[in-house]
Amino acid sequence: MNDVFSNAERAEVLAQALPYIKRYNGKTVVIKYGGNAMVNENLKKQVMKDIVLSWLIGIKIVLVHGGGPEISELMDKLGKKPEFVDGLRVTDGETIDIVQMALSGKVNKSLVNLIEVSGGVSVGLSGVDARLIEAEPKDERLGLVGEITKVNTAVINDLLEKGYIPVVSTVGCDRHGNIYNINGDTAAAYIAGALGAERLIMMTDIAGILRDRDDPSTLIPEVTVAEAAELRKQGVISGGMIPKVECCIKAIEKGVKNVVIMDGRVPHSILMELLTDEGAGTMVTR
Repeated sequence: MNDVFSNAERAEVLAQALPYIKRYNGKTVVIKYGGNAMVNENLKKQVMKDIVLSWLIGIKIVLVHGGGPEISELMDKLGKKPEFVDGLRVTDGETIDIVQMALSGKVNKSLVNLIEVSGGVSVGLSGVDARLIEAEPKDERLGLVGEITKVNTAVINDLLEKGYIPVVSTVGCDRHGNIYNINGDTAAAYIAGALGAERLIMMTDIAGILRDRDDPSTLIPEVTVAEAAELRKQGVISGGMIPKVECCIKAIEKGVKNVVIMDGRVPHSILMELLTDEGAGTMVTR
């Protein structure tokens, strides 16, 4: 390692990060992590280390995660076939139990554990804890898939104040005790909005919004909400990127200053986004 960077070069890198450290110190950043950005164990460890480093320099980090591949894997082991409507998992009573086992159990606690091993202090929550995410049925065809009606951030604020990194799995509940499967991107947008976060980082498995989906060099580094609507009309934003961008816009409408969609598989993408001029991915702004 010493052959690659001299001590002077390392010191220069740290000095260049100073304005960004100052900008984000004491600010809340919500990170949405999950799906295909989360399947590689080594990468997962590196992402958690980046989160801990961000936390150690004074950024209040809230990690919101999904875990679709883990849910499907557990369903497969239990002999239950996943079914989707418009990209959303049909969730019956048996499936919601599996969702809770996978998300609030295995995935949530593994992320908490990795943060702790990396030197952070973390607490795992689900959207059911302290009624963090209240919801109602989204569409009767989907069963127990929830539409968020309210986010109660008191428990997150308490944890942030005490210096913890909250790690939130995206299940919700209603007043009658029903548990709902909540889309991870939507949950992250609502939570970031309710917290008045400085930034929401959406970690996915693509570089951001591309003018040509087959050419990573056509990445659009920044778009406004109005420009995003125009890009959708032109067909540049299409397919699975449509709901992601809609979540970005929802977060901004709810008070988040800006949202970044970026490739969570790129090493140190969080640090590049928070601590450099160039950033990573596509930033969506008001």
